[in-house]
Amino acid sequence: MNRLASAPLDVLVVGSGVAGLSVAVRLADAGMSVGIVTKAELSVSATRWAQGGVAAVFGADEDSTDLHLADTLAAGAGLCDVDAVRILVDEGPRRVEELISLGAVFDREASGSLSLAREGGHSRARILHAGGAATGAEVERALVAATWESATIVAERCFAVDLLVGDDGVAGVSVLGPDGAPDQLLARHVVLASGGAGQLYSVTTNPPEATGDGLAMALRAGVPCADVEFVQFHPTALHHPAMPRPLLSEALRGHGAVLRDISGQRFVDELASRDVVSRAMVTAMAADGVDHCWLDATGLERFSERFPTIAAELARVGLDPATEWLPIAPAAHHLAGGVLTDVDGATLLDGLWAAGEVADTGVHGANRLASNSLLEGMVFGARVAEAVESGRRSAGPTGVVRPLTGAEGGLPVTAATSMPEPGGPGPVREDLGMLDTPARRVALQSAMTSGAGVVRSAESLEAAARALDALGIDPGAPVDAPAGELRNLATVANALLAAATDRTESRGSHVRAEYPERDEAWQRRIVLGGVR
Repeated sequence: MNRLASAPLDVLVVGSGVAGLSVAVRLADAGMSVGIVTKAELSVSATRWAQGGVAAVFGADEDSTDLHLADTLAAGAGLCDVDAVRILVDEGPRRVEELISLGAVFDREASGSLSLAREGGHSRARILHAGGAATGAEVERALVAATWESATIVAERCFAVDLLVGDDGVAGVSVLGPDGAPDQLLARHVVLASGGAGQLYSVTTNPPEATGDGLAMALRAGVPCADVEFVQFHPTALHHPAMPRPLLSEALRGHGAVLRDISGQRFVDELASRDVVSRAMVTAMAADGVDHCWLDATGLERFSERFPTIAAELARVGLDPATEWLPIAPAAHHLAGGVLTDVDGATLLDGLWAAGEVADTGVHGANRLASNSLLEGMVFGARVAEAVESGRRSAGPTGVVRPLTGAEGGLPVTAATSMPEPGGPGPVREDLGMLDTPARRVALQSAMTSGAGVVRSAESLEAAARALDALGIDPGAPVDAPAGELRNLATVANALLAAATDRTESRGSHVRAEYPERDEAWQRRIVLGGVR
């Protein structure tokens, strides 16, 4: 075994998006030895694809952090942790200013003030953009440049396989090196910042790397995770064969673009939260027997100047937003749940931290408010760094982990009852057993899209679970990265199906066809792992 590092690191970050690099830069600047392991290049992450922007209260007299908090709680449909949301909105502006000091350039008005836009679910204009709709790319660029200057080890094209756990908690991560050889990276602290799991679905805005790796690692280690049934589908993904689906930013609707059904009629408030818009689109598409709706941006002036990234993407596929309505359909976009943490990012495994989309801090609840995700990574990444630097290794009785520590407060939790027992794969159908890894991945995505999409039912969820069993995906250690990604997708898919089966109500981005109303008996978290 060829060691990637000869001595244990102080901190190992798994992932290279806004959350992970926010942690890495701060702790490296504090003098700690910091390693980053990422399965692609350092600059390749879901952050780079983020168009929507960063939501933060800056200088608008009619806005306030109280309004930002209220909008976030409303979108979260009763499942947000209020303390975590308060931290998000109060600390957000300062974290944006820190990012600007690292060199990030945000759009500004002619006067020099930051340009603020409005997006769905927000009651005020408070969204910062860079390059119109290239915000994530600019955030990533600034953080990557800072990381290369400060990190001890940057392990690119290395696949994180599983957490290494010892008597004192986490001890590092087992990996497959760039050549596929098994290796280990040892560390006193491990930060999961590996992003989401959009690749569970056939149609997604997420890059190919978004396979739920960190969440799956935590689930296999028995670390409590929750809210994984809440998958946000972005309503305005371009209906086009390209994958990931080109995203037509929420900013377009904030500037006046409207949604139309197949006959050209408006049918929903364009500035409603994403779950409301996606559900309305699916209903309209089903009623008309079609597979898309329209986004009408013909009334927007100076489109190519204000949204150059989107304009270039549309030109590439032969569409002119000045004269044509744009075909759109919902696509899997963001996983609201993840590894449960306290308000500083600590999990219930000593030394293990989580930040960004892989974490469940409680700020998103049942549905993420637009443009809160980059903000979450920046705010809670910084809090992880501060807690690690202070010498902590254990979670405190704060945030969404409170009920699991015996502390009072927070929403009640319940253990998932439908979670499959760990062990070998189910019986393999003859016609599926010979599929290679890429074909099984496609089959898994097809099953999840059909059975656990925007609208679910007991019948569809059961069908998806049977389809996964029939694929016979080996739960053992992978022999290569593609097999490891498939294993992780299966782990997360089974967890999602279990929680979605248990939650017999419709709330936020989880919609059960036979239970269309919210049920206050389910104002609780469904926890997988670590709960009896």
